[in-house]
Amino acid sequence: MYIKPLKIGSVELKNNVLLAPMAGVTDKPFRILCKEQGAGLTFTEMASSKAIFYQDQKTKKLLDIKGESGPIGVQIFGSNVEAMREATKYVNDFADIIDINMGCPAPKVVKNGDGSKLLLDLKLAREIIKNVVKVAEKPVTVKIRKGWDEDHIVAVDAAKMIEEAGAAAITIHGRTRAEFYSGKADLEIIRKVKESVSIPVIGNGDIFDEESAENMFKQTGVDGIMCARGTFGNPWIFREILYYLEHGEKLQKPSKEEKLEMIKRHIQMEVEEKGEEVAIKEMRKQVSWYIKNLKNAAMIREKINQICKEKEMVQVLTEYFENQ
Repeated sequence: MYIKPLKIGSVELKNNVLLAPMAGVTDKPFRILCKEQGAGLTFTEMASSKAIFYQDQKTKKLLDIKGESGPIGVQIFGSNVEAMREATKYVNDFADIIDINMGCPAPKVVKNGDGSKLLLDLKLAREIIKNVVKVAEKPVTVKIRKGWDEDHIVAVDAAKMIEEAGAAAITIHGRTRAEFYSGKADLEIIRKVKESVSIPVIGNGDIFDEESAENMFKQTGVDGIMCARGTFGNPWIFREILYYLEHGEKLQKPSKEEKLEMIKRHIQMEVEEKGEEVAIKEMRKQVSWYIKNLKNAAMIREKINQICKEKEMVQVLTEYFENQ
């Protein structure tokens, strides 16, 4: 009933359960793993339009999607119209969908007027979206929050403006910037956004399992849902949500063997992608998510945080899972 193909502009997605763009999380290996588990669309980590404009190689590496099966969305952020135009021209070549970030709450992003700070200047936001749409050869989507704070709840006005400016879809996270990730996502504002526009609306916030996914669809009438923190250490969330919403029953949780295999593969892919030193450092947080709530997880986390070699990390984890 809820799971169906989703059309965003000219792009047809196999299903409407999406992986959110997340800095430091949705790199190429993680996107591949989530796609294999059924994600209908994955996104790159958000990329600075100014960094693209100034030919920053590190940022361009973030946007490398070679070898991935599409469709893939590329998310860019910025508040400078010219930089956003140029970044759009650059990503035109490989993105299936171009997403504008108007929701990121991070202090280092908003202090430059980017991300969710744009919710305080919808006039500038409109100019950015119109300019991006003008030069984009792919559908343009926009990700927003409920508003800046409780005194500036602008989601409905922003959504109408976004549609009018030519975007093909909107994702809304049901919290204000002031809330960051505290409290509960407001499903009522997501429902209001859905009712105020005719382009697809994707609901985001607090989707951690099958029931919360179903609830998002049920309470808001959205066209699709986007999983963010619920994917941490849990790429299986996609297959679980899809199965539950299609069959009305739950899949068995991954066995400890399956979990270990996934972690080992994730480590290996990261090492191939980034080299051992960087990959193993970055995998420490990922591994701690994978083993969360397991027996003696804190002890292993401490051990893992001292490890710099792939072989050692795999060995420690193999022994740990054998003793679960």
